[in-house]
Order: sequence, then structure tokens, then C-alpha cells
Amino acid sequence: MLHALKPRTLRRLAALLLLAAAGLQGSPAAAADDPGWTAEPAAGGAATSHRPSFYLSGPAGTVLEDRLALANTGDRERVVTLRGADAHNTADGAFAVRPAAGSTGAGTWISFGAAATVTLPPRTRAVVPFTVTVPPASPPGDHPAAVVAAEGGREVGVRVDLRVGGPALAALTVEDVSVRGHGAAAVVAYTLVNRGNVALTPELALHAEGRLSGAADPRTARALPVELLPGRRVALTEPWPGAPAFDRVSLRLTATAPGAAPATATATAWRVPRGAAVGAGAGLVALGAAALLLVRARRRGPPGEPSGEPARPQAPAPRSEPELTGASR
Repeated sequence: MLHALKPRTLRRLAALLLLAAAGLQGSPAAAADDPGWTAEPAAGGAATSHRPSFYLSGPAGTVLEDRLALANTGDRERVVTLRGADAHNTADGAFAVRPAAGSTGAGTWISFGAAATVTLPPRTRAVVPFTVTVPPASPPGDHPAAVVAAEGGREVGVRVDLRVGGPALAALTVEDVSVRGHGAAAVVAYTLVNRGNVALTPELALHAEGRLSGAADPRTARALPVELLPGRRVALTEPWPGAPAFDRVSLRLTATAPGAAPATATATAWRVPRGAAVGAGAGLVALGAAALLLVRARRRGPPGEPSGEPARPQAPAPRSEPELTGASR
């Protein structure tokens, strides 16, 4: 109860509370939550329009233009460097950007010219133009890239969806189907390959049928959390918590994507419990040992009959020494 405290104690308590509040406001953790600067596509025709990424299209040999908006939201000056980069899928399907020295495709077509380094005073915003020069021999289709802004060890990538004019081909295949794990942890593993020249947003349907358990409830096609870029392959897994414990199962996976023909892959998997598999292995070992003993017994034959094996020469019995009795002399 505050009214029971002495005035000196109240003053000390108030001072401690003020210090704690000041420490929270100026703590490094709170400051780290604010990156201090942003990079995004500049607004389009309307002043309030927002674009999550750049979209550019044109024939081979053309030069395309767009603008990047940089904003310094902090109280100190920022020096931001800009570059273009190739984009690709990681092994699990995520969208990623190549490092500065790893780009050989559309990332090298992006140029900021003399504005590749931008100095931003505190609380200011700048709009930086850039060009995309499409080489004359560029093949048609999607060429994913990104604009990368870097400052103080932090990098921000802004996606660039670039399409070169010409025939668009959507083609998808499913490969390497297998089953991993047991019980509730069972999954169907597979690989999706984009064999066309446009990015795909695939869907997958799974059908399983066992020799003993019969047909399982077929799964309708569902959208996969991946955008598959041209020429890329990704390894994915589909949960299968209802996998039978003991059965021979036939699997059929069907992948679809807008504009692409359905792609189907099949596989057969034996589902055997782990304990049963160990027991079966021990049983096979025991059966092999019994068979070996039976063969040896047949070779020896019944008692009193010659065996089918050639007689082995017997070593001569050692001569026995005469037994000595009486006292020694």
C-alpha cells in the first residue's frame, strides 16, 4: 500500500520506475526491431497503388524500364547499393536469389547505371529508375529475377517477374515416388519438374490402393505451397498418416497446373511393421540354419549305413606304456 510508505521511499520508487521506462525505450532490442530502411516497387499510375513485385514483359531485344522506391525511416544516413540477381527454387521449392557472383541470366540484364549506390539522408525517400535490357537471342517464356538492395549487412530482394514474348509452354512431370516412415509419420516423397518455359503453380492428388486394405479415400487435388520456376525441380513430401501397417500398396500421384497436361506417376510399396520386419529376418535366418542341418544329416545317413561322403583316414592309436607296480628301486 503506497500510503504506508515514507516520502523518501516514494521518491526512490518513482526514480526507479522512470529509469526502467527510459531503459526500455532506448534498449538495443527495441531499436533492432526497426530495420531503418525499406525497398519496394514504386507506386504505379495511382499514387496509392501498391505493387508486391515488378512485372515486365516484352520481346527479345527490347529495353524495359521501371522504378524502385527506397525509404530511410531512421535518424541516420544510409548508403544503399543496388544490383540485379537471378532467382531460382531451392531444393524444397522456396523462392531464392542468387549471390552477387552467381547470376548468369536475367539478373545480369538489370542495370541501375550511375544510381547503383544511393545515399539516403534521415527521414527521406528516393525513387530510383532501372532498366532491363533483354538480349536479342533470349528464349521466350519466364525469366525470374530480383532487384537486391543492401546496406549495413542487410539485404532486401524485390522480385522481378520478367516474360519474354513468344510461345509459352507449360509442362510438368512427377518423378521418384516412394514411401518413407511408418505409422502417423509416413509420407509419400516425390519430385516435381517444370519442363516448360513458364512458372507453374501445381496441384497434387494422391490415390492409394492396398491388396489387403483395398482402396483408400482418394485425396482431391490440393494446391501446393510452391511456385515452380522454369527448368527447376523440387523434392516434396505428402503426409500419409493413414498408411496401412501391413500391405502391398499401389500409389498414383497426379499433378496438374494451369495450361499443362496432367502428369501422373505410380509406385508400389510394401508396408511392413518394424517389429514384423525384424521377426521375419530372424525367421529367415532360423530357416536357413535348419535347412543346412537337414542337408548335413542327409549326407551322413542313418546309423550303421555308409554316408555319401568319402571316408577320412584315421590316425593310428598311440601305443600304451606298461603299467608299473611295486616300489621303486
